[in-house]
Amino acid sequence: MDIHEYTIVNEHAGDRLDKTLSVLNQEWSRTQIQSMMKSGLVLVNGNAVKTNYKGSEGDLVTVEIPEPEELNIQAEEMDLEIFYEDSDVLVVNKPKGMVVHPAPGHLTGTLVNGLMAHCKDLSGINGVLRPGIVHRIDKDTSGLLMVAKNDLAHESLVSQLVAKTVTRRYKALVHGNISHDQGTVDAPIGRDKQERQSMTVTRENSRDAVTHFKVLERFKEYTYIECQLETGRTHQIRVHMKYIGYPLAGDPKYGPRKTLSIGGQALHAGILGFVHPRSGEYLEFEAPLPEYFSKLLTQIDK
Repeated sequence: MDIHEYTIVNEHAGDRLDKTLSVLNQEWSRTQIQSMMKSGLVLVNGNAVKTNYKGSEGDLVTVEIPEPEELNIQAEEMDLEIFYEDSDVLVVNKPKGMVVHPAPGHLTGTLVNGLMAHCKDLSGINGVLRPGIVHRIDKDTSGLLMVAKNDLAHESLVSQLVAKTVTRRYKALVHGNISHDQGTVDAPIGRDKQERQSMTVTRENSRDAVTHFKVLERFKEYTYIECQLETGRTHQIRVHMKYIGYPLAGDPKYGPRKTLSIGGQALHAGILGFVHPRSGEYLEFEAPLPEYFSKLLTQIDK
């Protein structure tokens, strides 16, 4: 049982407890918290409370998280596009539309299922649902991912991500015509209070986020750009480009209501570079644009 404790401060006094907890721990949605409250897993000063309970200053809130169920994740044979592999690391080109790792209610067809069939040795640091996964890209983003095959490799790759030394460059198509040739978006990202499944630029409960971009080609109503990540926040490029007024084409969450019907955002993680965990050699890989993206660039008006 994992136990979390919080003391309600004056800032949150009078607010509904489910709202307060969703702010204090952004891993939980209000719906999840309400479910935990109904199950008696949320205690205030040692007592269970109703879902509409409003906190008072000084309340001691205890949240008990049960041990996760042991889920049976099956290996599935897939035609994975492996760019590099040795006994420590693997670099794979994930197609658009594929989820990176299983989650409750979505246990098959993910990249992890395919990796488990491809190789038996994946690091266990991230547990049963995410073996070997060091970083993620969204379901409808294509491109390169590095995978750790043992814990030594996992720790090294994560430390490189933290130190911001991993090269991650993406190609994207955005709405609008960016007049300047390059720029940097330095704006913190956190969970959207109004829409818990979305991220937004905010100063509250956020983390620093920096995206560099340069223009590759201009079209009549779109701009083709390359983005380089300095940090790796959830939906970072999608949020940052929306923030400066150039949302990604095809993006159902952050794009305009009227956008391209291409099954999700036009975003491709094309270049990935890192220092090999064992040899110390710098490795860099480039995956070409997927066919749908290449075709798109020939079809839109210049």
